[in-house]
Amino acid sequence: MRRHHDDEVHGDEIHEHDRGLSYDLPVLARRRMIRLMAGVGAGLVPLVGCTADDTSSPAAADSPSASSAGAASSGECAAVPEETAGPYPGDGSNGVNVLKESGVVRGDITRSFGDSAGGTAEGVPLTFTLTVVDAASGCGTPKRGAAVYVWHCDREGGYSLYTEGVADENYLRGVQETDERGQVTFTSVFPGCYTGRWPHIHFEVYGSLADATTATAITSTSQLALPKDVCDAVYATEGYESSVDNLGRLSLESDSVFRDGHDQQLAVVKGSVEEGYTATLTIAV
Repeated sequence: MRRHHDDEVHGDEIHEHDRGLSYDLPVLARRRMIRLMAGVGAGLVPLVGCTADDTSSPAAADSPSASSAGAASSGECAAVPEETAGPYPGDGSNGVNVLKESGVVRGDITRSFGDSAGGTAEGVPLTFTLTVVDAASGCGTPKRGAAVYVWHCDREGGYSLYTEGVADENYLRGVQETDERGQVTFTSVFPGCYTGRWPHIHFEVYGSLADATTATAITSTSQLALPKDVCDAVYATEGYESSVDNLGRLSLESDSVFRDGHDQQLAVVKGSVEEGYTATLTIAV
């Protein structure tokens, strides 16, 4: 069952839906059970993911430096836990629904669109590609015509549509239909690190673009994690100052979402601060 609210925190404030360890333990137990069921072929197909390093992808182009933290070996396809959408989804499950607005279908998510304030998110450039494949085929068949909705925080750790100061913006949110390779590629900026959460990108997979733009029939909800060495390099640049201390108090093993396993959610990231970064992740549904 999909959870819309978790122990995600923002800024110095812990949200009222943070119920602590007593709430997390049964959730973590459920997620481990999902993995066990997947391993014995229980007849259910959970969200499955593989880290990807597909050089045919626009987001996997060679660059001066590269980092691939926790990448799975080529051809590996392992179950990825269903994750919370968090308190800032913008999909109608917690207030505002950006998915029904004209302009949400786009590849460049750095700018706001429509009747919003029209701002632009600043930060180190990040282009990321998600490849959706069919789990039943062993991750060998692309899911053409599916749709992916993505969203993440800005350089300062704020979420458009929700956070004070950017509540009138809708940048760093967008939807795309997968192409013949099952891919969607988004142009964005590297997200900041706010108190209590490892740097991440949220995504929802839908069966079709029509499903996505009516915010119905979500197939899968999860999160992409970003590797520490890349985060360290980005956060040493201007504008990310608050992220340095926040990241210093965290690890993937202590993060409220990734602590029970993150290998299949950790993106392969390449690039540099000067030229920008690319990230790739393959997910099977």
